Formats: sequence, C-alpha cells, structure tokens
Amino acid sequence: MDKSIWANWYNLPGGDHGFLDWMHGKFMPKMLANRGVLWAAHYKVDQKPIGHRIVHTKDPAVGNGNDYILLFGGESTHAFSRDAVSYARGTADRFAAQLSDEDKKMLATRTGVRVSLMTEEARVHGPECGKREGLRVPAPCIQIGSFNGPTPEIEEELLAWYADWRMASLSRLPGCLGMRKMVSTAGWNKHGVMYEFLSLAARNAGVAEIARLYPEMEAWTNAFVPKLIHAPGSPHVAERIAVVEK
Repeated sequence: MDKSIWANWYNLPGGDHGFLDWMHGKFMPKMLANRGVLWAAHYKVDQKPIGHRIVHTKDPAVGNGNDYILLFGGESTHAFSRDAVSYARGTADRFAAQLSDEDKKMLATRTGVRVSLMTEEARVHGPECGKREGLRVPAPCIQIGSFNGPTPEIEEELLAWYADWRMASLSRLPGCLGMRKMVSTAGWNKHGVMYEFLSLAARNAGVAEIARLYPEMEAWTNAFVPKLIHAPGSPHVAERIAVVEK
C-alpha cells in the first residue's frame, strides 16, 4: 500500500527551459529506484481561486509555491528519510548522493518550495475507483489541502468533519476516484487531504453537487473552514502532467 506521500509545492519563475523534460524523464524515475518509493506524479496547478472562506498563513517562512506539485507515494514515510549516518556526519541532504550536477542545477531553479511528508490517516474509494490507471496511480485531477487546526477543540471538530461527513459524501460523489486524509510527519502543516477526480470538469461539478445535496452540512462547512489555517494557496486544484509507477 502507498500509505505515505512526499509532497513538494514550488514555482518556476524563470519558465520551463527544459525543467519538465528533466523532471519527467530523469528525476522522477531516479527517485523511484529507492526502496519503498512506489510512484511519482507531477501536477500543474489550476490558478482559479478556490473560495473566500479559506484563511491562509501569513508566515513569510512558509514556502509560497503555487505553480506545480510534485508527489511521491511510498510504503511509509520511512521511504523518504534522509540517511542517519549523514546526519551524524553533519552532511544530511535528502538523496544528495544520487543527485547529479544537472539535478542540482534544475532543482535550484525552483522558488517558494514547501515540503510535507504525510502518512495516511484514513481513505475512501469513490464511485470511479475502477477507472484508476494502474494499481496506485493518482488521478488525472486532484484537490490537495495542507493546513493546521489552531486549537485542540478545532481539531476535534476537524475530525468529525472528515470522519462523519466529508469522506462519506466523497465516496458517493460521481466523478470521484477516492479521497485520503493524512497527517504530517514533517512539514509546516499537521493535516493534509487529497481528493482524486477523473478530470477538472468532474471536480468542479462535484463540488457544486455536494453543496446542493447537503445544504445543512454546507452551512456548517462555511462556519467551520475559516477556523483552519491553510498553507499559501491551499487547497490546490491541479491537473496531472506526468506519472511514473514502479
């Protein structure tokens, strides 16, 4: 099972200049050679605003990457650990020994980088789960959120929101392949969630359908969601531009 996700949000302010060819043809396959890493998927973010009820952190130390999302799926977060010996020697850098000069040059062109290592808390399958490409390949369109609940009371409400309503509603939503709720092992956000859809159009139609079918829950959502503090730009809706599966 792919119980863990290594998520990387970033911008490419200087343009592509061969970055995407390198990312899809070299870097993603290279990372899949590591034990426990099961798939890699690259997404381009749809830049349309999600809604007015989202509150974002104003902490300038949190990376504001909003153009691309690079995801790796792993058996656990341990698949993405830095080497303990390197830490002991004071030279730790994730997978540094594998990086060529070209890799380092390309990675350095990114700005606003934000990273989160997340492990799965719960998962549901949607009506379209049988249309997944391959055993674990993430969907053509995703909505991925990364956020914090400022108080234990808000986190209790967050648990109820997902466990008792949101995940069940997504499991019945046309166009949805599935949904997973995650918690962070490392990164700014404590919580993460990824919705998977057949397409961007299916996602947009589905969000409108949820609001129509569950007006009482939508009213609660409008009151509850502003209590959370999201990462810059979160939640991101994005379309897949490349995928590799082991």
